[in-house]
Amino acid sequence: MKALFVAYNQAYNQEIVDLLEKLGQRGYTVWEETGGRGTLDGEPHLGNHAWPTQNHALFSVMEDGLAKKVLESLREVDASNPRLGLKAYILPVEDTL
Repeated sequence: MKALFVAYNQAYNQEIVDLLEKLGQRGYTVWEETGGRGTLDGEPHLGNHAWPTQNHALFSVMEDGLAKKVLESLREVDASNPRLGLKAYILPVEDTL
């Protein structure tokens, strides 16, 4: 099992949820109105008067093979508009309840 963590510009929210559904991943958790700043470039997404854009974050646990497919699809989403901001991480899941 793998855990997927994605932090992304709020403009991507429906696109990412639709992507998961299309690939057959039903379960996920979304945190709305999260702030952040990219490691290399781009503007901060802090939800304040100076930097009004916000991020969302998503967490989902899935089978290893599906995680690879989701990550590749997210790379395509990011490449289509890299200025919006999207970061995704795949982590091992040692145990679940």
